[in-house]
Amino acid sequence: MAPRPAWKGYLKLSLVTCAVELTNVVTHTEKVSFRVLNRKTGNTVKRIYVDSETGKPLDDGDEIKGYEDDGDFIHIEEDEIEAVQIESSHTMALDGFVDKASIQQIYLDTPYYVAPADKVSEEAFAVIRDAMAGKKMAGLARIVLYSRERPVVIEPLGKGMVLTTLRYDNTVRQPDTVFGDIKAVKTDQEMTDLAELIIDKKKATFDPSKFDDKYEDALLELIRAKKAGRKAPKAKAAPKPSNVVNLFDALKKSLSADAGSAKAASSKTKPAAKRAKPKAGASNRKSA
Repeated sequence: MAPRPAWKGYLKLSLVTCAVELTNVVTHTEKVSFRVLNRKTGNTVKRIYVDSETGKPLDDGDEIKGYEDDGDFIHIEEDEIEAVQIESSHTMALDGFVDKASIQQIYLDTPYYVAPADKVSEEAFAVIRDAMAGKKMAGLARIVLYSRERPVVIEPLGKGMVLTTLRYDNTVRQPDTVFGDIKAVKTDQEMTDLAELIIDKKKATFDPSKFDDKYEDALLELIRAKKAGRKAPKAKAAPKPSNVVNLFDALKKSLSADAGSAKAASSKTKPAAKRAKPKAGASNRKSA
């Protein structure tokens, strides 16, 4: 079953326009989820709106959105919100192009796949995609998504494109607000060299398929135990790392430990070397 698009509209480059649809990159369907139950009856419960003054629950249709202004609330209907339309509600106009690497990571938010919405749009979509790929550039645009206008960056990805929503500058804490109190430290070159050696030993290729959710596995183990009528598994407290007293010694031990584990892993994967047969007369020479 194809995933449901999160947004449908148009992608526009100058006078070239094509219909596109956005699909969520991330899915949470396989994650463990819990429902809230009534402990006494075991039945599921539901949330209801309650009047904050009278304490009485609201009937269906009685709730309405309100915007607080100087202590008073301005009532806003759902259809009035839906009627608010601007260009980015239905069209993403590519109005600038940048090197994606120039966008600081702290501004990147949520990714979506972008694909042509119909056969008619495939050619125009491919032209825009291939032009950006040829120039190695990403496009900047705006989109109204989930009742909010968001700046976005769009870049080619295989036969399609990927859109990443961006955070507004006034919503992002700048690094200096957190890192400003960190004192400048002059590091010892020998220790830095040791740390670099450790990094070289641990060099790997990015493979997301090797990531496993250990917390999710622990939750599933708990659920299986409860289902079978067993006691919940005892939690094993993770060992807390001790404060480094001698950084140089710690680096050297880390390096030797990594080398030892790598050697052990290598010996497990490699077949044992065959013992060479002694040459004729070798035993006599040894005895002599």
